[in-house]
Amino acid sequence: MGIPVLVMGASGSGKSRSLKNFAKGELSVINVAGKPLPFRADLATINVRRKAKEMGVNRYALIKGVLSKAQAKSIAIDDTQYLLAFDSFDNANVKGYDKWTMFAVDFEQLITFVIDELPDDKIVYFLHHTEQTDSGLTKAKTIGKMLDNQLTVEGLFSIVLLCVATKDEHKFVTQSFGTTTAKSPEDMLPDEMPNDLKAVDTAIREYWGLTLENTTEV
Repeated sequence: MGIPVLVMGASGSGKSRSLKNFAKGELSVINVAGKPLPFRADLATINVRRKAKEMGVNRYALIKGVLSKAQAKSIAIDDTQYLLAFDSFDNANVKGYDKWTMFAVDFEQLITFVIDELPDDKIVYFLHHTEQTDSGLTKAKTIGKMLDNQLTVEGLFSIVLLCVATKDEHKFVTQSFGTTTAKSPEDMLPDEMPNDLKAVDTAIREYWGLTLENTTEV
């Protein structure tokens, strides 16, 4: 059972920036939109936008293939909200409700693929944009109603981190305090911490006994 982790935040809040402390070989980046990383790094990266077009394949199928073959124990999909957005634009001229069901099912199956098909020591970070509900709750941004009304995306994740940027710092919020959908297991992470996904990765592996020295592929 792989571990999906949701890292959500507004544009510019530090989602991609949080990857900067991973060293070469520790992290693979699945770049959905094909945009450059906001820091200098030597991380294995696949441009999904370009590769899917070149190969004429479905973006989700391409990503699942990369997840299955990646040598790194940690993988970031940056930014998963664009999977929904690009599908919506690609099908803008398609009438009817069925397309929205398809969008929701494809996204849900990507998350459950990580859970059901990947080895126990694989951690996959879903970097994702946020939105606010009418009640003021900050949550993962979705398209259509099915993902919210029938699924609740955050319910498939044990760890949901909220990226927050201020004038002085970038940080993760790891608990909701009633205003967001952020959450993390008891005593795994502080309520707030620096925007460093490598530190989070280390904490997750120590908490669940998945330190890199003890992991094996299955």
